[in-house]
Amino acid sequence: MTTPTKVTFGKSIGFRKELNRRVEAYMEAENIAPRDNLAMYLKTVVIFSWLISAWTFTVFGPPVLWMKLLGCVALGLAVAGVGFSVGHDANHGGYSNSKLVNRLIGLSYDFIGLSSYLWQFRHNTLHHIYPNMLGYDIEIHADALVRLSPDIQYKWHHKYQHILIWFLYPFIPFYWSAADVYLILVKLKYQEHEIPKPSTVELITLLAFKLVWLGWLVAIPIAVGYSPLEAILGFALTYMTYGAVIFVIFMLAHVMDGLEFIKPNEEFNSLEDEWAVWQLKTTADFAPKNLFLNWYLGGLNYQAVHHLFPHICHIHYPKIAKIVAEVCEEFGVNYQVYDTFWDALSSHYRWLKKLGVAPAPNYSHQLN
Repeated sequence: MTTPTKVTFGKSIGFRKELNRRVEAYMEAENIAPRDNLAMYLKTVVIFSWLISAWTFTVFGPPVLWMKLLGCVALGLAVAGVGFSVGHDANHGGYSNSKLVNRLIGLSYDFIGLSSYLWQFRHNTLHHIYPNMLGYDIEIHADALVRLSPDIQYKWHHKYQHILIWFLYPFIPFYWSAADVYLILVKLKYQEHEIPKPSTVELITLLAFKLVWLGWLVAIPIAVGYSPLEAILGFALTYMTYGAVIFVIFMLAHVMDGLEFIKPNEEFNSLEDEWAVWQLKTTADFAPKNLFLNWYLGGLNYQAVHHLFPHICHIHYPKIAKIVAEVCEEFGVNYQVYDTFWDALSSHYRWLKKLGVAPAPNYSHQLN
């Protein structure tokens, strides 16, 4: 794959090496496989059963309006579950030891409307290597519509972003799904980073799955008797539910008032921190004791652990988090964990509101 201009991270202090050693020792001692776990297979079955059941109930169930609306919401939550707990691991190579299995399961992203091919470049390469790094991490650019980093130029409408963003999140999946086609056929890059040229098979897969996606969500409902307007409204409610859930969760990993944002040293394109240390300066975990979120979010509430071990299945993250905490304490590295979902959501809100304030003329990018 094409990669952006490389940023040089600081000299190793032994943190990542020791962390890897202890995690490997733990998994070996407990005879735990990093991937191909029965619990993950069962979880996949449950989530896809939820998806299929919610879709079937919504499309073929009783013609009662409140039931249809409830079915669309349940379907949207199931779509988010596929994104959180199934496709995410697979597209990181953390679902199975088999590349073929990872690829096939990873196509679940395409099935729900998001190109797995483009996502792997944008997320695995640009975001995971360079989190919260302006010019590299596309996830924080947001096309300047909102200001997520202090290095993004302030605009007047950012004053209201801490309020408006909650209305924006539900619509992002529609934008992404359409942008996939534009990016792969026309623009061919994220910001200044060229998208790797897809093979013919990859290109056909991307475009064909857009039709599959619209087929099961819009075309089939119309074919069985719903009006085009009804089908479109049901589709919209489903994906607005999905968008509201998935983008709030993704933002709680990195866009917080206790995390760091940076532009690399322009002269040397370098950072002082070891790579693993930078991951922890820019990433947070939240709600580690919430059993439902631990299951439903596919480890995304253990985002710091995920950034350090993206190729390990997320079902192991609660145990690995304890090891991360121990090693961080020994090396004096801050491991930020918000105790509850609401603590994390409040932090996200504060950061958005803080960046909605116009910087003073002598603004130094250092927000206290």
